[in-house]
Amino acid sequence: MPKAEKPLAWLGGEIKTPPLSAEARLEAGMFLRQLQRGESLTMPHSRPMPTIGPRCHELRIRDVQANWRVIYRIDPDAIVILDVFSKKTEDTPVNLIRRCRERLRRYDEA
Repeated sequence: MPKAEKPLAWLGGEIKTPPLSAEARLEAGMFLRQLQRGESLTMPHSRPMPTIGPRCHELRIRDVQANWRVIYRIDPDAIVILDVFSKKTEDTPVNLIRRCRERLRRYDEA
């Protein structure tokens, strides 16, 4: 019997065209589907984000005009999407890290 796919729990951000190209949107969807099926993603597609919290990761999507990031956490019952943003600098913005932590805190309390 196939394993049930985990639902996506969207706490922030969205993946749509525009601003993402159709190709980047499809790639993001493919990676999210893999995560829902319980598959592990590694570099260069995903990397851990321990500064946000345990089980948190950054999905990396290269696009024609920008590099996109999808911050997510792998929970036993869902893939929790914390934010989607265009990466413009090497470091993840501190305000984004704070926002993701706050979203997780509220989600975990609910």
